[in-house]
Amino acid sequence: MTPQKTSFLEKLALHRPELRAWAMYDWANSAFMVVIITAIFPIYFAKVAGAGLAPNVATSRFTAATTIGLTIIALLSPLLGSIADYAAAKKKMLGIFLALGVASVGMMFFIQQGDWLLAAVLFVISNIGANGSFVFYDALLPHVARPDEVNRVSTAGYALGYLGSGMLLALNLAWIQKPEWFGLPHGPGLSPSDATLPTRLAFLSVAIWWLLFSIPLFRKVPEPPALVEPGEPRREHPLRAGMRRLAATFRQLRGYRQAFLLLVAFLIYNDGIGTIIRMATIYGTEVGIGQGSLIASILLVQFIGVPFAFLFGMLADRISAKKAIFLGLIVYAGISVLGYYMKTATHFLVLALLVGMVQGGTQALSRSLFASMIPKQHSGEFFGFFGVFEKFAGIFGPATVWLVIRLTGSTRLSILSVIVFFVIGAFLLLRVNVDEGQQQARATEQSI
Repeated sequence: MTPQKTSFLEKLALHRPELRAWAMYDWANSAFMVVIITAIFPIYFAKVAGAGLAPNVATSRFTAATTIGLTIIALLSPLLGSIADYAAAKKKMLGIFLALGVASVGMMFFIQQGDWLLAAVLFVISNIGANGSFVFYDALLPHVARPDEVNRVSTAGYALGYLGSGMLLALNLAWIQKPEWFGLPHGPGLSPSDATLPTRLAFLSVAIWWLLFSIPLFRKVPEPPALVEPGEPRREHPLRAGMRRLAATFRQLRGYRQAFLLLVAFLIYNDGIGTIIRMATIYGTEVGIGQGSLIASILLVQFIGVPFAFLFGMLADRISAKKAIFLGLIVYAGISVLGYYMKTATHFLVLALLVGMVQGGTQALSRSLFASMIPKQHSGEFFGFFGVFEKFAGIFGPATVWLVIRLTGSTRLSILSVIVFFVIGAFLLLRVNVDEGQQQARATEQSI
């Protein structure tokens, strides 16, 4: 029995303690991404925290909070990654941002009716905490995974993230919809505080979940050693060293032509992916799909994403990560076309199924492919720039959708227009010479 179990875990790239511990952080933080970013907090912000505000004003302030949080961490992440590389502090920096995120999400429990400013501030801080931690989490990937397993390890993380977030979201929705099952206040005549208690407990559960399931990473994943490059001062303040290295890395990034081209391709096609995610429920509501069907679709994406994320990792080992990503982009292009014709809840569920099949695998393989094309000693710095491209990949797609709606008055045409991002991104991806990029990264590692 033991060899069969070990063989199965090897296929999933979860056969070593440090791999399982690393992947569990996806399980931990994905609860924040789904409950706070996607499913529950936006509705709470609009209906409770923003009570008294016009709907468009509440939406505008929520959007502003999102933009502020992502912009701050996008600008800081390259420098922070550089400092973490120099000071061998990836886990320490991850812990700092984890604490920031967990504390701010836990504080969301105290958001009451009309507290839109408190909600916005906590949302900004939580976004900084979560997205800041991702920089150092991603930077640990090439250190815990061997080159032959990096694709499967990355997709395993996404798969566990889908599973964990789906489980917590289902539990949160259960006690929000049926509070009496859990002994929570229910029925008519509740005070505003009692009426919102189940939702506020959902926020608190995310903080506890995030903190609890992050522990294995800190216990089992070793901190990569610091490396002083030839001619580099050995006792330099980390901030000074980080700024100096950051400037050098920025110049070097363009020298890693294939990795840089992959980043540009990722910026474009990930913008399309992000736009599909952000527009889905709004578009579904506009065409008349009920809230129950929309929530069911969100849950479907979480759970269908688990096996397909694993399958994408195995597929990448067979046909290459680049080809597997390209396959995912073809499916996304099809989703844009089908979205144009969508009219019923059944159509929306089918589109959710397709998204769940390719979303995790496409994004996970983009992460692992980039990791394979950068020198491990500079993973924090390079993933800092990866974070910049990832965060700013949420600007152009929504702007295009807005422009098409303004010009044509058609949301359907705006959804169809997103196909441009997948076509251009796929074209640039085809031009990436993966072998050349990986050889350059390995040569740099050996020269240091």
